[in-house]
Amino acid sequence: MPLATWKIDPSHSSLGFSVRHMVVSKTRGRFTRWSGQIRFDPDDVHASSVEVEIDPASVDTSDAQRDEHLRSPDFFDVQKFPAASFRSSQVEDVGGNRYRVTGELTVHGVTLPVVLETTCEGSGKDPWGGERAGFIATASIDRKDYGLHWNKALETGGLLVGEKVDLILEVEAIKQLAQKAA
Repeated sequence: MPLATWKIDPSHSSLGFSVRHMVVSKTRGRFTRWSGQIRFDPDDVHASSVEVEIDPASVDTSDAQRDEHLRSPDFFDVQKFPAASFRSSQVEDVGGNRYRVTGELTVHGVTLPVVLETTCEGSGKDPWGGERAGFIATASIDRKDYGLHWNKALETGGLLVGEKVDLILEVEAIKQLAQKAA
């Protein structure tokens, strides 16, 4: 299969996260507005790449008050930083349909290297004559590295919000038809 461009289908994909809450549980959330593309060649993964654009104002944790706080200057500060992104710099085959995607994640105006542990879940024809592929990618980041420092100490010890954030992308992507030269 030669290098192909796959557009992420946001209606069949999710960009989620989880973070420790009050030391004893995890709070989960997602971003509802994001897009991206994957250029993928399983025979030459070094030619592959990933680009994702995220609207941090679309954060959804199923709690409107918490979501507003996450949009505020205490966290994402969406007025000042209306976009987040990921751009890959290297894709490595680690065997068994698993890949290590290294790139830069930009959140809250800070850009740092991140490694996405990725699995290609397979591909197949859809009922409309197109081709779709599935990917799952995970990573963990320290939110303080991105300038997201807000927290509260708990009476019983520990912090209200954990520093480690687990990211999970579950992606269905649609193969784009090659453009013919004019």
